[in-house]
Amino acid sequence: MRTPTYLVTGLHAEAMITATLRLQLELPEAVVVRHEVRRAEGCLVRTISDLTGVLEREVVPLEHACTSCAVREDILPTIERLAGLARWPVVVSHLPVAADGLAVCRALRRVQSLAPSARVAGVVCAVHGPDALSDLLGDDLVGERLPQECAGDQRGVAELLAAMVEHADRVCVAGEVSDEAEDLLRLLARPGVPLAPDWPGLGHEELLRGVHDHGASERWIAEVPQGPARDAEGSHAWRLELTTRVPLHPQRLREDIGGLGGGRHRSRGCFWLASRPGQVGVWDGAGGQLSIGVTGTWARDRPVTRVLVTGLLEDDVRDDLRAAFADLQLTREELRDRGPYWEVPSDGLETWLGPTPRAA
Repeated sequence: MRTPTYLVTGLHAEAMITATLRLQLELPEAVVVRHEVRRAEGCLVRTISDLTGVLEREVVPLEHACTSCAVREDILPTIERLAGLARWPVVVSHLPVAADGLAVCRALRRVQSLAPSARVAGVVCAVHGPDALSDLLGDDLVGERLPQECAGDQRGVAELLAAMVEHADRVCVAGEVSDEAEDLLRLLARPGVPLAPDWPGLGHEELLRGVHDHGASERWIAEVPQGPARDAEGSHAWRLELTTRVPLHPQRLREDIGGLGGGRHRSRGCFWLASRPGQVGVWDGAGGQLSIGVTGTWARDRPVTRVLVTGLLEDDVRDDLRAAFADLQLTREELRDRGPYWEVPSDGLETWLGPTPRAA
């Protein structure tokens, strides 16, 4: 039987410790492994403990002191080592600050030989309540916020934390949180995922069985969303999905991308361009910062643009977003004159999307 394993993710060390301790209270027989990346020292620190105290503490040199290397070189092997001992009924893995729990989940699911004795029972995202709004809607960079752990990391804090919340099976909020932040977190999280400072309604046996739903999680965070529209409105926040089967105009996207990507909101999804009819464009932004790229082709899926945007009612820009989105799409005249699939030598987006594809 594979040992249930919980992953604790987050951007605030104190909030992550709080979430881990609360999880331990519900699972007192668990073994806890905490990994801390120290980029300046080129190492990570691994600490293993249970109710009896600290069992192991080791400094592990890393060729590249980053979270992805830590996952590959020590986190997955340690999870397997502890799970394989069959000494504890559950493992709690307190990941490094800013580490991606999704990468661990996918690695364990895709390549079971990496940790054949372990299974993901739940992913807990720890959020620092007092800073939740600024973390989710601000424009700080990860490397600036966390220079010791993530020096040089150019990802936005808002983009990273929002993705953690979206992937989580439980969102644990440490400290006071405003009504606006709480509502925003609920609309970012997968529908049905509890948001609380504790574990209401979850007993010991349920936690041992696990709360992770890999399929539901992957569907919620999918780069190419499927299913009905996800529009929603709470007391303080809103969620809007912008969808079209009409391709976007590459020049207008380049010139007016701030109309969708700028502002205090979270946006993610997929897009397709008339100049790149076979490529799946990926859209991922928050707090006024935006990343775009490509992933695969539309070989099996009919091309579509679906961008999910989440923001606050006090800054309700939904009408502006709808107008900006409509302006990016090809007009009827453009579709009539050039059609939906263009072959051009350059579309001006090569810096972000790579070379413009050419017909064979």
